[in-house]
Amino acid sequence: MKHKIGFNRLGRKASHRRSLHRNMTTSLFRYERIKTTKAKALAIRRTAEKMITRAKEDSVHNRRIIGKDIKDKEILAKLFTDLGPRYKERPGGYTRILKLGYRQGDAAEMVLLELVEEEVSEQKKGKKKATKKAKAEKKPAEKAAKAEKAEETTEEKEAETESEAKAEESAVEEAQAEKAEESVEAEAPAEEEKAGEAASEESSEEEKKSE
Repeated sequence: MKHKIGFNRLGRKASHRRSLHRNMTTSLFRYERIKTTKAKALAIRRTAEKMITRAKEDSVHNRRIIGKDIKDKEILAKLFTDLGPRYKERPGGYTRILKLGYRQGDAAEMVLLELVEEEVSEQKKGKKKATKKAKAEKKPAEKAAKAEKAEETTEEKEAETESEAKAEESAVEEAQAEKAEESVEAEAPAEEEKAGEAASEESSEEEKKSE
C-alpha cells in the first residue's frame, strides 16, 4: 500500500534530493525557465511556488527561511524585490509546464518549467480598463446623439403635423369659398326673375291706366 507517500523521492537519498531541489529552484529563479523531466518539474514546482508565496512579504524571517535553501544572494534579492512583488496580486499558480516530447535514449518525458509572465497580464488588464473607459465615455456621447436624433424627429413630426393642419385649413377655406360662390350664382337668377316679374307687373299696370 502507498501510505504516507506525500512526494516523489525521485530515486535519490534525502541529501541528494535536497541539493537537487536547491539547485533547480535557484536555476528557475535565475533564468525563469528550465528544461527538465516531468517528474522533476512536478516536484520542483511545489518548492518554487512555496518560496514565491513567502517572498510576497519581505521580512527578515522570510528571508532567513528561504535563505536556508537559496544560497545565492543575488537570486535571493531578486526573489524578494522582483518575483515577489510581480505576483503580489496572484493567488498561486506562478509556474507553467509545457510538454516537449520524449528524450532520445530513455524516452523520458521532457517538459519546460517556466514562470508565468504576470507583467503581460497586467498590460492586458490595463488595456481592458482603457477599453472599458473608452466605452464608458462613448456611452454618454451615444446617448446624447440619440437624444438629439429623437428631438429632431419630434421637431420634424411637429412640422409635418403643422403643415398638414395648414393644408386642411386651406382646403376647408377653399371649400367654403366654393360654396359661397355657388350660393351667389344660385341667388342671381332668382333676383333676375323677381325683377322681370316686377317689370311685367308695371307694364300691365300702365296698360290698364291707358285703357
